[in-house]
Amino acid sequence: MGRLRPQAAQVLGGGNAVPGGLVTGLRRGPCTPVNVLSRVPATKSHRVLSPQVEEFEQDVPQDLGPLQFVKLRKHHSLVDDAWFCDRITVQGPGALEEAAFPCYRWVQGQGVLTLPEGTARLAGESTLDEFQKHRERELKERQLIYRWATWKEGLPLTIAADSVKDLPQDMKFHVEKSLDNEHREKTGALEMVLKRVYNLLNSWDSLEAFDQIFWGPKSTLSEKVHQRWQDDDLFGYQFLIGANPMLLRRSTSLPYRLVLPLGMEELRAQLEKELQKGSLFEADFILLDGIPANIIQGEQQYLAAPLVMLKMEPSGKLLPMAIQIQPPKPSSPIPPIFLPSDPPLTWLLAKTWVHSSDFQLQQLQYHVLNIHLLAEVIAVATMRCLPGLHPVFKLLIPHMRYTMEVNIRARTQFDSDSGIFNQAMSTGGGGFVQLFHRAMAQLTYRSLCPPEDLADRGLLGIPSALYAHDALRLWEIIARYVEGIIHLFYHGDDVVTGDRELQAWCREITEVGLCQAQDRGFPVSFQSRAQLCHFLTMCIFRCTAQHAAINFSQHDWFFWVPNAPCTMRMPPPTTKEDVTMATLMGSLPNARQSCLQMLLMRQLGRQQQDMVPLGYHTEEYFSGPEPKAILRQFQADLDNLEREIVARNEQLDIPYEYLKPSCIENSVAV
Repeated sequence: MGRLRPQAAQVLGGGNAVPGGLVTGLRRGPCTPVNVLSRVPATKSHRVLSPQVEEFEQDVPQDLGPLQFVKLRKHHSLVDDAWFCDRITVQGPGALEEAAFPCYRWVQGQGVLTLPEGTARLAGESTLDEFQKHRERELKERQLIYRWATWKEGLPLTIAADSVKDLPQDMKFHVEKSLDNEHREKTGALEMVLKRVYNLLNSWDSLEAFDQIFWGPKSTLSEKVHQRWQDDDLFGYQFLIGANPMLLRRSTSLPYRLVLPLGMEELRAQLEKELQKGSLFEADFILLDGIPANIIQGEQQYLAAPLVMLKMEPSGKLLPMAIQIQPPKPSSPIPPIFLPSDPPLTWLLAKTWVHSSDFQLQQLQYHVLNIHLLAEVIAVATMRCLPGLHPVFKLLIPHMRYTMEVNIRARTQFDSDSGIFNQAMSTGGGGFVQLFHRAMAQLTYRSLCPPEDLADRGLLGIPSALYAHDALRLWEIIARYVEGIIHLFYHGDDVVTGDRELQAWCREITEVGLCQAQDRGFPVSFQSRAQLCHFLTMCIFRCTAQHAAINFSQHDWFFWVPNAPCTMRMPPPTTKEDVTMATLMGSLPNARQSCLQMLLMRQLGRQQQDMVPLGYHTEEYFSGPEPKAILRQFQADLDNLEREIVARNEQLDIPYEYLKPSCIENSVAV
């Protein structure tokens, strides 16, 4: 037993002589208050300082033999602070290999951490019964800590934690993240106050009023959106490369809901002509039909369920042909069809309704549900079903960083009457729950996998569909990485089917976390290496690339509020008559709602100070040269794609950068 001030480590082994021990990567931090999340747990101190990083080296002269486990505990001192241990390595004499014991957990209290040697093993692979007992003991402990809970009936299950303080310490923000988050919240709140005060001194009766609050840090693209948001080509282009490239699909027939009023025979002929050429596209927001709209500060808000018909020109431009703001209703007049030839304000109001509807689906269906809640299901199931020695655990754990705390913070916003969602969004106030329920029916396994999803939507092979192009390239690169790791440990399909831990993990995700999702194509078992690799590729893609495409695009496309109104304050128009600037401004968010939207977009869409790019996590969960070589090849493939995207973007008026590997966070960390 060697004292490591204030740690103690015990190396367990026996047999051959392996003198010498090295303990590395122990991080010590100061105390923090109860409401601040950091690398150290809360105590009575209210000071927040940067964490210290220390490396300890300890010589062990006696025989250690083949190393199996290291036991690590914190020496109790007057100040019961915690230490975050990265890893422990033990270097033998001469040419003997280094033994690594990955930890990446907090060492706190009186407990003892038992760390197995880092070589990934499937259950039953080792002849040592102690490894199997460790796996079982670890899962039993984890299943008590990581428990399921129901946030809203019928939605994916979540971690059982009512607030951040209830989270396991290992899933909380580290101190750097907490400090950055706190600073951003304070500066954002101050900026909002200044904008509101400035606006009180000015009128809110023209589009120029939005210029009064369009200041602060903003991107080059958000400025282009500000200048060109009324252009039809930018309106259409957003369905391909904007913040929500998930709704557009190629038309195979005219939509059943597209009932044309009398006198629109020419439009029908134009639509059918584009349909025959294969250049007709549609974006249907029918999921919003009938969702109750929010009431904000006593004022009724409004929702619509538009249908947009677009045509793809040979140049690659996607241009709107017609907009139906509401679907037809029995015993009601046929809703008007808005056209580019309508008076400018009339056409602009119709497009604004589309933008607002797109904002709702982007935020709730394609962002919160299809990424955040799914990622949390994957994370909780992984902690409950896969021990630290399992290769799939080692593969996935770097892509779960911060996800649970991020989601708890988001749910707090949804549940709070004073949260941004309820104070600014037309789907707030309870409507979002109904929308989530409807979106669950569309949450199919195929829809989460770009090769199948893009094929189903008819978006393959379109040069201007840059999200589609980059998503497919990233899927292929991630798939090769996953296949390389999986084939190291599963030498045949029979090994996959015989892995009880893996099969339990699969069932936990589909049957428990996703509430019996097998009827939507999710597997309840893995029958082959190929099927397992496809599922794991989906998991990593959703937690990294897809989140980057949906989340980090928001600041560019949604910061200029008229381009993506968080709410609409007047009912959808039922005629094309008498649309004035007063109509448009009365429909768009007011100053307070607009400031809240801009605050939210800045908080969500900004790159994180401690951002970890895809594939470049520093944690070394795998031991041995083979997994490390596969990771290096993954990084090389990502670097090659980076160069391709940079070269392409130099030729574009509006570059598409969200799936540039250096811009992709390694997990759902915001």
